[in-house]
Parts: sequence; structure tokens; C-alpha cells
Amino acid sequence: MKQLFSLAAGLACLAAWGTGVAAAGTLDTVRARGHLKCGINTGVVGFAAPDDKGVWRGFDVDFCRAVAAALFGDAGSVKYANLTGKTRFTALRSREIDLLSRNTTWTFSRDADLQLTFAGVNYYDGQGFMVPKALGVASARDLGGASVCIQTGTTTELNLADYFRIHRMTYKAVPIETTSEALTNYLAGRCDVYTTDASGLAATRAATDRPDAHLVLPEIISKEPLGPVVRQGDDQWADIVRWTLNALIAAEEFGVTAANVKKLAGTATNPEVRRLLGAEELQGRAALGLAPDWAVSVIAQVGNYGEIFARNLGPETPLGLARGLNDQWKNGGLMYAPPFR
Repeated sequence: MKQLFSLAAGLACLAAWGTGVAAAGTLDTVRARGHLKCGINTGVVGFAAPDDKGVWRGFDVDFCRAVAAALFGDAGSVKYANLTGKTRFTALRSREIDLLSRNTTWTFSRDADLQLTFAGVNYYDGQGFMVPKALGVASARDLGGASVCIQTGTTTELNLADYFRIHRMTYKAVPIETTSEALTNYLAGRCDVYTTDASGLAATRAATDRPDAHLVLPEIISKEPLGPVVRQGDDQWADIVRWTLNALIAAEEFGVTAANVKKLAGTATNPEVRRLLGAEELQGRAALGLAPDWAVSVIAQVGNYGEIFARNLGPETPLGLARGLNDQWKNGGLMYAPPFR
């Protein structure tokens, strides 16, 4: 009996040790390195693209910056790795990056089979089709026999095959790896159609010399919940990324902005806002290794979710996207943060 107890105790200690190492691993590594390594796209206007000075900007880039601000108090403490649909998961699993923030759809197989952890959804999307207006097509049901540019290693490959099979149509796949390659092939006429997430189509259309010469067809053929991704087995790190996203969403709900966050940190009377901004203790915050004012740093330097959306994707940008499903839950959207309590 004593031997069995000792064995059981030893196994329990080993399990606890293994869990502790996994939980602390990524945070300790990032802190020791002094910056976050974040995987982003190779270039999608509005999500991740270099500006005229070579500085990477966009919706996904801003999420990387938000996590860096939560960790270091400095949104600039991040280095980017440009990844394709094929290379993104390998880079994450091999620890080349700490976080993947790259138009990535949360699916069953990626969660269970690839052993990835999605920290939430920061953009609700769906797959669509873009064609030249000169093609004379008004519906995806008219695309039988078309050649289609499609990024490899993405959910769009399977969605495309399913859609054409359901509607008993044929197509010719023209495989590409990057958005720039897709645009080059599409504009050169090597494919009749380009298919990807609707937000990506808006970005590609905006990048053409004549956006009005191209039509995004009305059909949305899939659900594409996009969000940040980390490796499984590191709950502390996953929680840091998850609650950074939740802080951005909650800040918009409560009217906390980049302009007023520092003032509200000292004057807010709403108990949840006070906990979010560190004016009152938020139980569990210390276990994540975050400073009391971590959310203040995030919002002051990057803005809330609505500010990030408007700056990169909204009506005043070349993409001109409406909030739609990505609006706050009080406005009929799906953006909803769990309580900070």
C-alpha cells in the first residue's frame, strides 16, 4: 500500500510539474526575450500590410500590439513573422512564434487534431467570390466551369469543393499561396474568380487600380470565425491572449477609449470598469503575471475593439466594411466579452 501511495504521489507531482512548466513556459520565454513574436499575414490591406514607411499596420497587427502592451506596457515590443496559409501552424507549433494573429478560422480539426487553442473570435467572416464585372456573372451559381484562384492550406479549399459539389458544378483550381500572388494571377486573367473570406476580398478589391471594375458576388458560402491562436498546453498564456481580446471588446462596450482610459482609471464608478482598469483588484490577475494597469496600457496605446476596427477596416478606410456581426451585442452583433469579475 505504501509503495502504491508513493507511486501515486510521484505521478501526481510529475503531472503537476509538467503542468507548471507548460503554464509558465511561453510567458517566461517572452519576458526573458523582451518582445513578443507574432505571426501575421504576408500582406492583406486592413489586416496586415506595410505602410509607406515599411511599418506593419492592420487589424491583426494591432492585436499583436495589444498583447505586447499587456505584457510589457509597450505596444512596440513585438516582432512580426510573415506566414502563408501553409506555414502558419508549423511556425506556431515549432515555437518560431508565440502567437498567431493571421485571418485564421477556428475549426474542429484545427482545435482537436492540430492541438491549437483559439483564444476567441475577433472577426466573424464568411467565404465569398470576386469576379471581374466584364465576366458578366451576377451569382456564384453561374460559376460552373470557372477557373478559381484559391490559397492552399486554408479552409477555403474545402469550402469551395463542398459548394461546387452541392450545386453539381465543376471548376478548375488555380493554387496560390499569398494574397499578392492571388491578385497578380487574378488581374492577369489566369483565373476567372478569386475566392477567400469576404473581408479578404474587400482588401484585394481595394488594392486594385480600378476597384469598381470588380464585383464581390452576394453569396457567402461558409462561416469563418477568425481569431488569435496559441499552442495547446499553456493555459496561462492562452488566458493572457484571451483576456486581452476580451478587454478590447469590453472597453468598447463601456465607452473606454484611447483618449479617456487614463482619466477613467482614476474616476470611473462602474465596478466592472474599475476592475478592468486596475482601480479595484481583479481576482486572478496576478496569476496571469499581469500588472494591475495592464488593460490601461492596452487601450491607451491601441484603442478599444471599435477603434481598432474603424481605423483598419471601417467605412472611412479603403475596405469600407460595416460592423455587421462584428458589432457589439447591444447593437445586434456578436461581440460579447465575459465579465471582468
